[in-house]
Amino acid sequence: ILNIMPCVFPILSLKALSFTHGSADQHRRASLVYAAGVIASFLALASLLIAIQQTGRLIGWGFQLQNTGFVIGLAYLFAIMGLSLNGLIHFGTSMMNVGQSLTEQDGDAGNFFTGVLAVVVASPCTAPFMGTALGYALTQPIAVALLVFAALGAGMALPMVILSHSSAAVRALPKPGPWMDTAKNLLAFPLYLTAVWLLWVAGSQQGINTMAFALTGLVLLALAAYLYGEGWLRKLSSALLVAVALFLAVPGGDDAGNKNAPGALSNGQIAWSSDVLSQHIERGDPIFVDVTADWCITCLANEAAVLFRPEIEQAFVDADIPYMIADWTDYDEDIGVFVKSHGRSGIPLYVMYPRGLGSKPVILPQLLTQDIVLSAIEKAR
Repeated sequence: ILNIMPCVFPILSLKALSFTHGSADQHRRASLVYAAGVIASFLALASLLIAIQQTGRLIGWGFQLQNTGFVIGLAYLFAIMGLSLNGLIHFGTSMMNVGQSLTEQDGDAGNFFTGVLAVVVASPCTAPFMGTALGYALTQPIAVALLVFAALGAGMALPMVILSHSSAAVRALPKPGPWMDTAKNLLAFPLYLTAVWLLWVAGSQQGINTMAFALTGLVLLALAAYLYGEGWLRKLSSALLVAVALFLAVPGGDDAGNKNAPGALSNGQIAWSSDVLSQHIERGDPIFVDVTADWCITCLANEAAVLFRPEIEQAFVDADIPYMIADWTDYDEDIGVFVKSHGRSGIPLYVMYPRGLGSKPVILPQLLTQDIVLSAIEKAR
């Protein structure tokens, strides 16, 4: 499921199409190096997550996207990759392994870093059942936790490995031809959309001024990539433009405001408050908690397709069940405690507290349908 995300799919599609040329041994080696990159990235992120949690700071999977600077950096990367796919910029050989090799160049470095990039981007959107696995892993000894993360990485890399080891699957791939240039150009646009989404996340975290500065930096970065080439003047100009772009990527003092502050929401929804939640539980009153974030694609999809539909919102009102939104776009320790208390590490997390003293909370699936939510409302009222 993670492999078909719009920000991951274009990169892996080009890698898969590279199997239309070269020997079977080359295909297998490329897929195994890619798998090594995926597994190494899962282990690296897991190690960092565990190390930070050991300090007492409660964070979850996808925590890196709670850092606005990291979000802007990813937006820059995807935009430059898109421009490269469209042939609008061309990197020199010294920059090749940093740019185009991520998507279309052969070699172990390019294959490995493709795996790294896929994990970094896919990590905030844990697929169904993956959240449970992550929550379990982070409650186990370190060795067991790392083994679980390695298994998750192997699962994500498995489709590419299977493709490379199946001669029938490779033969089924379209033959090389002019259409590949068209495909490459079209695959750039999901990358542009990903960059737009990431800049929107940055604006949501730090305000519109931060987003405007980041957009300006993105234009300068594209110009730097375009100018880069032979000659000291071109290289100096590119370096200066990159420096300015990186400066603009640093989040400023502008703040988008606390989304979990009282009165921050509308449509009958209430903002996250552990005190309010405790009061409802102590009285035996029902309440629904939606842990979400602007950087979580699965969360946004569930909200657009199900949770924020008028008929679902009305169902909550009719059942007299408050809808509490715990926004984890920015780091919030209280929300981290809540997520961990339900045995999860990633989001989305949907918890329904039924009516009645001592009633046990019900965790809903990570992919929702209207029937699932309406059934939960009916049982909780």
